[in-house]
Amino acid sequence: MSVELNHTIVHARDNRESAEFLAGILGLEIGQEWGPFIPLTTANGVTLDFAAIPAESITPQHYAFLMSEAEFDTAYARIQELGAPYYADPHGKHPGEINHNDGGRGIYFTDPAGHGMEIITRPYGGYGS
Repeated sequence: MSVELNHTIVHARDNRESAEFLAGILGLEIGQEWGPFIPLTTANGVTLDFAAIPAESITPQHYAFLMSEAEFDTAYARIQELGAPYYADPHGKHPGEINHNDGGRGIYFTDPAGHGMEIITRPYGGYGS
């Protein structure tokens, strides 16, 4: 068996709020609560297990999601409908813009717990394409 990422834990102030926020943007369904976790599984089988912890204990992380052009259009529209700020860069210096890195499109936005989320249509540097 080759090595694959199976799941990771995403800390949140409110695990349901964060899971539903991301699921809504990505067009995914959250899974059934399991212990302290609200799972969100991506198409390649990786599960993000959202766990509620005290806000002061959350260290912001970065999560990037590769998707098709059509899926990007849908997710981008959802972000705009929410009025959520988004940026072309991870440092927030290009608000309201889309990047075109590696010939694709991408944006960065923040989830309710402060994690940096990214949606892209092409992997950076051609990796995984």
